Amino acid sequence: MKINRTVSVAPMMDCTDRHERFFLRLMSRNVMLYTEMVATKSAIHGDRKKILGFSKIEKPLALQVGGSNQKELIEVCKIAEDMGYDEININLGCPSKKVQKNKFGACLIKEPELVADCISSMVQNCKIPVTAKTRIGFDNTETFEYLNSFVKKISEAGCKTIILHARRAILKGLTPKENLKIPKLNYPMVYEIKKSNKDLEIILNGGITNSDQIIEHLNKCDGVMIGRAIYQNPYFLADIEKRIFKNTNIPTRSEIAEMLVEYVKDEVKKGTRVNQIMRHTVGLYHGQSGANKWKRYLSDNMMARDSDFQKVHHIMTIAQNNEKANQVSQ
Repeated sequence: MKINRTVSVAPMMDCTDRHERFFLRLMSRNVMLYTEMVATKSAIHGDRKKILGFSKIEKPLALQVGGSNQKELIEVCKIAEDMGYDEININLGCPSKKVQKNKFGACLIKEPELVADCISSMVQNCKIPVTAKTRIGFDNTETFEYLNSFVKKISEAGCKTIILHARRAILKGLTPKENLKIPKLNYPMVYEIKKSNKDLEIILNGGITNSDQIIEHLNKCDGVMIGRAIYQNPYFLADIEKRIFKNTNIPTRSEIAEMLVEYVKDEVKKGTRVNQIMRHTVGLYHGQSGANKWKRYLSDNMMARDSDFQKVHHIMTIAQNNEKANQVSQ
């Protein structure tokens, strides 16, 4: 199966868990989804069903892994393939201190030989695509020459799809959150990389907030990856479906809420807490009339007893009322 990476949702820690991915898939059948980053040791030794489990509706789905131990990466590749993931992606962009301490993430940009060895081992031991997500530089290193050399090194190892977050990573002095804002975006460098590596699939990530920007980037890259803008405003996916994928069969926000009620019922029976699901839906009415009422109700009631389905159903009622209010205002 050829994977369509025209638009994908970025892996985000504490965000893109299986409940969030189910929620996003209700709005888009075409975008590529990624898991949160999973460390190799967690994937190998942890509760595999809890950490790596997913439902078929989430596919196409990629597992993002963090690590630099070749044996562990090989084992995780085999696990991912056996579980039915469509892709495995190695994290070369996370700048957190904890990640650096365990020798994965953005600090690996400084070690292209090690990264190439890791990717080569992964590619040789699984049949699903092995891709990489990286920054365009680190600390004071942000040159086309260095990045292009790095890209060529990992592509020669077998990685043919590279996601470039168009910011360098500051490894000391900035928090991961600050690393998403303070380093300046450098889209021209990503464009240059694509221009010089026409045989590779180059996906651009960073700072994308609307469909006009997506269309502009797609003129110069093979795809775009979006993170915070979709988490904060999930129904952005509806516009992406319409404008990028030409799909007009998209559920309304209240229809999405209705489907979620059924999902919540099923998940609670399995031991899932209501707030584990509904916390991802706070932005469903972002920019719409009634958005504050929706957020306030969720905030006040997400921690309610999970068996209190009357409150869960009230979520749907608010959603339907919000939809009607917006239709009238338009």
